[in-house]
Amino acid sequence: MAQKKITKKAAKKLAEKTVKKSTTKAVRSAARGTRIPKKAAAPGKKAAAAKKEAGLELDPARIAELLRRLRAAYPNAECALLHRTPWELLVATILSAQCTDARVNLVTPSLFRKFPTPQAFADASLVAIEEEIRSTGFYHNKAKSISGAATRLVEEFGGVVPQTMEELLTLPGVARKTGNVVLGVAFKIAVGVVVDTHVLRLSHRLGLTRAEDPKKVEEDLMRVIPQERWIAFSHELIHHGRQICVARKPRCVDCSLETLCHAADKTWSSV
Repeated sequence: MAQKKITKKAAKKLAEKTVKKSTTKAVRSAARGTRIPKKAAAPGKKAAAAKKEAGLELDPARIAELLRRLRAAYPNAECALLHRTPWELLVATILSAQCTDARVNLVTPSLFRKFPTPQAFADASLVAIEEEIRSTGFYHNKAKSISGAATRLVEEFGGVVPQTMEELLTLPGVARKTGNVVLGVAFKIAVGVVVDTHVLRLSHRLGLTRAEDPKKVEEDLMRVIPQERWIAFSHELIHHGRQICVARKPRCVDCSLETLCHAADKTWSSV
């Protein structure tokens, strides 16, 4: 009788142990392929986390302080391209592609003496224009763009540079960067933000965008920079990129924006 009780008790204990072991094994197996879901974040926190993860720093107070410091550092910032008319500015901006403004300014005085009007450019041969602009690089394409823009300007706009982005974009060689330069500088019309290599590079370093396409960068900047600052902001950022936040070795120790910047390639940091 005692032998039978022990056998039943042992059997029951063995069964419980087997079930427990199997359950533990199943739970561990499932855990290896399943993550325990975290508590859902509130909508505001979720958006903030996404921005932080993307490396963007778009807090309005920070943007306002960044703009304040830029204006204080470069109160008289303006376009570096020498020009007397909207047409000369348009030509100079076309020439500035893949070329420094300083080099363009060496070329344009003699260029505009030889071809003083859009009509003169339209009548000139491509070879004649190429000879004048050769040192700016890519002179074949630039000559075609300038000649084409002059011809269309004379035929469609009476030789007068239009004051809308839509019309400017119909001119050969004119994209949004050139359009924004002409409208902003010559006519004080803010319809966008000039995005050149300096603006693109510094916008990344300052966490204002992660886009690479200039049009997308412009859209990102237009969302966070007040429209009344679009024109000046570009000039200020370009000056800052040339003088302080240079490409290869930024002078962070001399930078007025340093405490607002968390770029990975900073050469010095106080924060």
